[in-house]
Amino acid sequence: MIENLIDRIRSLPPLPKSLGQINSICADPNSAIGDLAKVIESDPMLVANLLKVANSPLYSFHREIKSVLQAISLFGMSTTRSLVTSISVKKLLSVDMEPYGVTPEEFVHVSSLQSALVVKWYKKIDPSKVDELFLAALLQDTGKILIADEIVRNDEVYQFKSEIQTAYHVANVEKMYADTTTAEVTSYIFKHWGFDEKMVNMIKFSDNYEVAEELKEYALVLKVLKTAVPINAPLSERSINMAVAILEKEDMDTQLFLDAIKEL
Repeated sequence: MIENLIDRIRSLPPLPKSLGQINSICADPNSAIGDLAKVIESDPMLVANLLKVANSPLYSFHREIKSVLQAISLFGMSTTRSLVTSISVKKLLSVDMEPYGVTPEEFVHVSSLQSALVVKWYKKIDPSKVDELFLAALLQDTGKILIADEIVRNDEVYQFKSEIQTAYHVANVEKMYADTTTAEVTSYIFKHWGFDEKMVNMIKFSDNYEVAEELKEYALVLKVLKTAVPINAPLSERSINMAVAILEKEDMDTQLFLDAIKEL
């Protein structure tokens, strides 16, 4: 199945030009939020999805967000770029998450939970790493979209879904049926699209963070996030305990992590 997935990744359409414009604006220290708003406002679907995210309970803004400019002002340009990137990626990929036993909305919610959790958690540990981790957390489960589609094509939905529902480690089920994992597929996708090599590799090594060398901390954080917020049991007691066990193994402060979960 991995060969089919790689072939499909190679045939994926390019990302929209507007995303390149957004990245250029965010990289320019002389740009303003109005410049970013103008590009986003050229895509009505992007506007609708960004405002939907902005008004999600996860971000706890105290008033309704009604404009792109207002959303950017509250999120900041870096976070807005990450959200827009996630929206654009999922828009290009056909989403049928039935093999994982969730709706497309629930799938997006899991990604949002992971990204919201890493902000609340890591801003107390190393704020300089939050922006990169936020984007990686939002996108690290993208590969599930293509794995799910291959499971459907192979008529293995019932078997795969049954295994996923009770699995302690979703990646083990993926490996059994698809001979690959979400982390591997996601990294292939973003390498194909020319994403930053650092982000590609932190996602790639998130299943085996011990061998990630200089990216070990980033890969470890992504592993903890997807362990605590897996697609089959997000923020369940079992999932949180498994995530805490990883932190304890690495001698990291578990209380800061648990406090961040309470904030959610």
